[in-house]
Amino acid sequence: MKEQILTTLKDIHEAKTLIEINDLLNLKTVEEYQELSQNIEELVNEYQVFKTKKDKYLLMANCPGLKIGKININKKGFGFVILDKADDLYISSENLNGAINNDIVLAEVTKNGLKPEGKVLKIIKRDLENIVGEVYIEKEKMMLKPDDDKLNITIFLTRETSQNCVAGHKVLVHLHKKLNSRTYLADVLKILGHKDDAGIDILSIAYKYGIINEFNPETLKEIEKIPTEVKEEELLNRTDLTAKMIFTIDGIDTKDIDDAISLEMDGENYILGVHIADVSHYVKNNTALGDDAYNRGTSAYLADTVIPMLPHKLSNGICSLNENVIRLTMSCVMHINTKGEIIKYDIFPSYIKSRKKMNYPDVNKILEENIIPEGYEPYAETLIKMHELAKILRKKKINDGYIEFEIPEAKIIQDENGKAIDIKKRIQASGENLIEDFMIAANVTVATHIANMELPFIYRVHDLPNAEKIEDFLNLVKALGYKIHTNIKEITPKTMQKLLYELKDKPEYYILSTLLLRSMKKAEYSKTNVGHFGLALKNYTHFTSPIRRFPDLIVHRLLKTYLIDKDFSMGTINYLESYLVTAAEHSSEREVASINAERDVADMKMAEYMESHIGEEYDGIISTVTNFGFFVELENLIEGLVHVNTLKGDYYNYVPELLSLIGKSTKKTYRIGDKVRIKVINASKENALIDFELVEDKHARDKE
Repeated sequence: MKEQILTTLKDIHEAKTLIEINDLLNLKTVEEYQELSQNIEELVNEYQVFKTKKDKYLLMANCPGLKIGKININKKGFGFVILDKADDLYISSENLNGAINNDIVLAEVTKNGLKPEGKVLKIIKRDLENIVGEVYIEKEKMMLKPDDDKLNITIFLTRETSQNCVAGHKVLVHLHKKLNSRTYLADVLKILGHKDDAGIDILSIAYKYGIINEFNPETLKEIEKIPTEVKEEELLNRTDLTAKMIFTIDGIDTKDIDDAISLEMDGENYILGVHIADVSHYVKNNTALGDDAYNRGTSAYLADTVIPMLPHKLSNGICSLNENVIRLTMSCVMHINTKGEIIKYDIFPSYIKSRKKMNYPDVNKILEENIIPEGYEPYAETLIKMHELAKILRKKKINDGYIEFEIPEAKIIQDENGKAIDIKKRIQASGENLIEDFMIAANVTVATHIANMELPFIYRVHDLPNAEKIEDFLNLVKALGYKIHTNIKEITPKTMQKLLYELKDKPEYYILSTLLLRSMKKAEYSKTNVGHFGLALKNYTHFTSPIRRFPDLIVHRLLKTYLIDKDFSMGTINYLESYLVTAAEHSSEREVASINAERDVADMKMAEYMESHIGEEYDGIISTVTNFGFFVELENLIEGLVHVNTLKGDYYNYVPELLSLIGKSTKKTYRIGDKVRIKVINASKENALIDFELVEDKHARDKE
């Protein structure tokens, strides 16, 4: 009966009484009415149906003011309910209603706009897996202080599992018994190390997000059988490309090399080869190794620590396209004309021998300074020709509507003890752009080929932005005093591109472009191909990094199923129709976990770095404004809070539609994009927080 109820309520947008639903279902007997009552209460408990205070019922999906999702609480006190099909919902600290980090909650939308706001109505589920914290002793009892201080719970450790623990140990625990609403008993699953040991700070964050550095024993047994060199029989039925000039370009310290490239000319046309490590040859479905890779979903790059998706024997060894050794690959060879159009292509299994492991700094010297480092002489001419093609491809991308946000990333430099000693901006120069453009071309080619075959596939998708969010962003831009000429009646990549171009010369451009990016949907993996809005592409996938991303490994398996094995049987198709939905959702979840871990590590390391710079002054720009102050971002991307209580001379009101704090008496205004000079007054690695105070506010706006 549940399916009947859900189907009946699907198109109803006004809450109905139980009697009304009974009539809609055309139920006639008392027994049927009782069954309806029982089933609809179960649906209410499952949060598929909402029950009003007047005992009326409405499908939860038809309640626009109610949202269900996991709440992510920021260390600064507020949180966001993470939503799949809508913009994340901001929850202020006073509206958490007892929710703690990672709770599944029912929330009510109290305000729509550029930053939708809400309040938690009910905690649906409390998931307390992967709790990491520090052991301490209180009144002779061993206890755990969670690293996530927003959990706000008390944890006692069982005597049996904590016997080898000492105060200061960082451990992973499982909460197995609830003593009261906020007190738990936990088993120690793993001792990560002492809090003062090098690398334990990063490892603690990784385990918090379920990113595990150890592989299953079954996996380790399986990889013992994997060779360290490619065997002769493995080369059968593969195209020999070892005579081609093929090489790799990566960061200086990169050890897991997924991709290699080659370039030849056919008259005016370019023949671009993108050769990707054939991980699927070694990592099979329904094996311990395959299951481990699936569960991890992605490699995690946390500062200078890598927690790989695959064991090092594969990721740095037999799968990595290392210099001067034969490696198995899947090649995508594209013929590209001078307009950047792919006029023909071939996708096939191959094997290569990379001539040289190049790095970005050396390649950039050739492409940008016309300086040829030692050892690059045989390749300089090809690199310059590749640069020529990359510029053609980028020009076409931009003409097609590719949205280039240019959001910088931070690079954390650590000493031999794992302490942050410098924070720099990552460089995205010609060499980095070249590889990005070539990989996109290969990803598009593979996705388009399978899309045209109309077979089950996994795509990298980026859905259309919400029109209301874009309208709110435009209202903010207008409120800041800027006139926009771009016609946004139809939201397309082209219009977003034009909008960004209009803002390019504004002093707040970097902040505004970040806000525009946040107003868009998040890219994810999906079996349903809705295109990639940000790249302005109809078909897109991830094919180029199977060592570090599980969806790419799936793509390789699918290519072999369809193009090599020619398996189009109904059994295979039906299996893939179901499997790819689950795999795409899981891969997206693991990607989010990795991104969140990376963000937490960056916040922690930035705070650690600033602990040595308390009292120093810096110039920065106001990046975010809240009701409790504003955040200032420095040149090296470090961000700290100027609390509203430290602003002297007036009482400041928060004006959200202007993203500003405005003095009640003086009308002095602090808003996003304002340049200010600050002093570091506090920094805490433990809490990952940095506090600033204004040194001078000459850049603040005095309202006329």
